[in-house]
Amino acid sequence: MDCAGYRLDQTLARLFPTHSRSRLQSWLKAGRISVDGEQREAKFRVAGGELLHVVEQETPNEKPDAADAAEDIPLSILFEDPSILVMNKPAGLVVHPGSGNWSGTLLNALLHHAPELSGVPRAGIVHRLDKDTSGLMVVARTLEAQTDLIRQLQARTVQRHYLALVHGVPAAAGEISAPIGRHPTQRTRMAVLDSGRPALTRYRVCERFSSSSLVECRLQTGRTHQIRVHMASIGHPLIGDPTYGRRRCGDALLDGFRRQALHAFRLGLRHPVTHQDMVWEAPIPDDFQHLLDRLRGAGGQLAQVGMVSER
Repeated sequence: MDCAGYRLDQTLARLFPTHSRSRLQSWLKAGRISVDGEQREAKFRVAGGELLHVVEQETPNEKPDAADAAEDIPLSILFEDPSILVMNKPAGLVVHPGSGNWSGTLLNALLHHAPELSGVPRAGIVHRLDKDTSGLMVVARTLEAQTDLIRQLQARTVQRHYLALVHGVPAAAGEISAPIGRHPTQRTRMAVLDSGRPALTRYRVCERFSSSSLVECRLQTGRTHQIRVHMASIGHPLIGDPTYGRRRCGDALLDGFRRQALHAFRLGLRHPVTHQDMVWEAPIPDDFQHLLDRLRGAGGQLAQVGMVSER
């Protein structure tokens, strides 16, 4: 393939189409790609005839062995074939190993369920949910499927619909377009910042209660804590959110819910091999459903607007 005159990052994308651009760029920054034995920046233009050396395997790091260990942790799998699996993650399960959570994660569970995932970066995980958010996730079982799913996410063609119980009564429907970035002083938090990355959330109210509302949120982008940050930014933080929510609101039912009331209930995508459009739905988990039932039974329901989604 003639790549003379192309930038190095463009050349890599053409030569290694089974890898996503972001993966190749991360390898480039990590020094795992060299040109004629030398490290080069992404903007370096190749002349043609150079020798590219790419180290595809992960290099050793400081992670404990438990971070990559297979663990027999039950999984709720809705769909599975040789290319992908779709699961309903329970609240409380951490997705990736990290500081304070080097074991007992979704990644450990996936390596036990499908040992071949040890050969796929991040055990095939292409997107994540926060520890205390429940709902649907797709996992790639091959490198090719992972690359395709990442490209679908980048193209914003993956449908991700969430149910959230929020404080107050927002407008019937709305769109929140506000950039999100790392909080300048509290590094474990995200915030709406002019210097942040573009983020877009669309929402629609499904039910209204006296001091809270059930809303359906549709992600157009996938920033860290996006729904939690965006709903808080318009004055309607999620019930039970320990980071962006209210400590107490005076309603015993709402104050007693101990996690963010957020559930990824619908996921739609194009199958990376068959190219068939597929959609899955996951029921609201018991703790969330129990809270809604009690709110409805307490006589606090103002209106049931109805759940309307664009499939």
